[in-house]
Amino acid sequence: MLLRNGDYLPDGAGGFQTALGEEELLDRVLFRLTARRGAFPLIPALGSKFYRLDKEKSGRREAMARQFAQEALEGEDGLEVLSVSLEEKRGWLTIHLLWEGEPLTVTWKG
Repeated sequence: MLLRNGDYLPDGAGGFQTALGEEELLDRVLFRLTARRGAFPLIPALGSKFYRLDKEKSGRREAMARQFAQEALEGEDGLEVLSVSLEEKRGWLTIHLLWEGEPLTVTWKG
């Protein structure tokens, strides 16, 4: 099902919208990247460590962001983290991915 801002999106017929293909993958990826790793006791490996990024030295943040992204997305078959860009002043994080030969980009404010 599609999530936006923590809520399921209604389909207008009493149910909820579902995601398919690339859209489903991007929703799952964004959830894995933005969920705090360790916040789900029954699935301790779910989520990322991006919440730790501000504790890293400025020169190491981008490398650590790439590592955190790779850890968070380990269970996604056919998905590769190509690069990570961090815009520190505004707090935007962009992750460039490759999924089954197709480039994808995920951006959010961390």
